[in-house]
Amino acid sequence: MNGPPSTDAPETERILARGVNWLGDAVMSTPALLRLREARPHAQITLLTHEKLAGLWQNHPAIDGVITFSDRESAWSIGRRIRAGTFRVGVALPNSHRSAFELWLGRIPQRVGYAGIGRNWFLTKRVQRSPGFVRMHKRSIGDIQALIRSSPVPHRQSLPVTGHQIHHYLHLAAALGANPDPVAPRLAVTDDEVEAVRRKFALGTERVLFGLNAGAEYGPAKRWPVERFVEAARELQKRTGCHWVIFGGPADAPLADVISANLQKDSPAPPPVNLAGKTTLRELCAALKACRVLLTNDTGPMHVAAAVGTPVVVPFGSTSPELTGPGLPGDSRHRLLTGEAPCSPCFLRECPIDFRCMTGISVQRVVQAVLEAGQG
Repeated sequence: MNGPPSTDAPETERILARGVNWLGDAVMSTPALLRLREARPHAQITLLTHEKLAGLWQNHPAIDGVITFSDRESAWSIGRRIRAGTFRVGVALPNSHRSAFELWLGRIPQRVGYAGIGRNWFLTKRVQRSPGFVRMHKRSIGDIQALIRSSPVPHRQSLPVTGHQIHHYLHLAAALGANPDPVAPRLAVTDDEVEAVRRKFALGTERVLFGLNAGAEYGPAKRWPVERFVEAARELQKRTGCHWVIFGGPADAPLADVISANLQKDSPAPPPVNLAGKTTLRELCAALKACRVLLTNDTGPMHVAAAVGTPVVVPFGSTSPELTGPGLPGDSRHRLLTGEAPCSPCFLRECPIDFRCMTGISVQRVVQAVLEAGQG
């Protein structure tokens, strides 16, 4: 729905959570919202979210209602709609100045968010970052070269799992009395939705579906080479008889077309089903749930797949599985693969040297990881 609920009793506590704007981050915020629901079981919890993410929250157990906004809408317009909801508590999940400003414009009496320059004035409860917080600092070319020179035996630098992004959101929920212990990210998708997406896209019920997602919106440094995706997919198809489903957004459609054509070349196997740019967000959730396993880069659909219960295999290069890995940190269903590059994670959009963090992850290693994850 596009407005705040209006039928609850006057004494019901009304909480507004200002959601984050990126798909992966939104999924990683679900543990905090689930803990908030657990702490405030009788509250009316409404999520303020960008319209592109509205489908993510359908039937979610932590949320009673959704208010959406578009890129064209001003903070003042959003503030007026917040005021109509007569919320008593607001929590700003993003770190942005605007998210705190919107809660202030909405005249919410209790406004909770992370402390920061330019936003403190709009918050009534300013939360300091947890001791385990790790800032994702982009390395300079000088930093990268120094790390390579100082590492005669190549090894990747690991980061503490306490810095995972789900802890960032849980720490905010804890400021409202929620349990900060992590739970797995969760999205609610029904069997009927899975069946509907199978029918719409002719996925069938007799074949084992493996998903492939070779794009990554952030930049090429997060993308395992496309020719390796193709080689791994062809080998897995030979060994398992799986039927590939290719995922991606509209911008990934040309890449998905290339992968689809290469998988069909000289192959007796049925052609893959190419869904890149063809699904709604809700259909994406259901189609990912229909897959036995997803081979993917570190990107939004990776988080969605894990949150609907599908194991994922992910080559990580410029980013950190300890900070933004899928699901609950340490979940043995997933396979998170890294190379031995001492400059990884660098958090850059493009590799300034030779992309060794990703080229160091072999096709054979990925194939074995998919076979292991797909056995569950």
